[in-house]
Amino acid sequence: MTALALIRHGPTVWNEQKRLQGQTDIPLSPDGQERVKSWKVPEEFTAFNWFASPLSRAQQTAKLLGLTVETEAAIIEMHWGDWEGQTGPDLREKYGEEFIRRQKMGIDLRPDGGESPRDVRARVKEWVSRIAESGTDTGAVAHQGIIRAMISLATGWDMINPPPEKMEWDAVQLFSVSPGGEVEIDRLNISLLTENG
Repeated sequence: MTALALIRHGPTVWNEQKRLQGQTDIPLSPDGQERVKSWKVPEEFTAFNWFASPLSRAQQTAKLLGLTVETEAAIIEMHWGDWEGQTGPDLREKYGEEFIRRQKMGIDLRPDGGESPRDVRARVKEWVSRIAESGTDTGAVAHQGIIRAMISLATGWDMINPPPEKMEWDAVQLFSVSPGGEVEIDRLNISLLTENG
């Protein structure tokens, strides 16, 4: 089995405002940078082959963590299309009952002009297959949508109900990948926080 460790980027202003970021390139906020400075990648993962999403918030997080990364387009955040920059209340006001109906679609929710979580899962699956072929323990600094896609690959989660386990975001999410590219959860919520974090 090949290990695959995922870290979500640190906070941005849009995270703090609860805006859908998607592929809009929002950098870490000053508070987000300070938060990431309180993280330390556990030693068991430091020798992994590390990747990061092309978006600046992931690249900045990797740099602050002292990781040398390759950029990987397959792990960019879900494209939220016309919904990017909007908050939940904005979308409820604009779409009314239609927004509620779409939320209930789970993995098949598709925002106007965007992609669905099922689309994200498909591109993540292709990336995971490449990792399986290489057999190299791998880490990535990515996004909530990518980690949710991995949980779905591992468990069959349909994203209609809450995830099987609550994700902590100051943490590493560790998966195992079989030679055939099947994904299993190994350990979740492995803390990145230092004693002073």
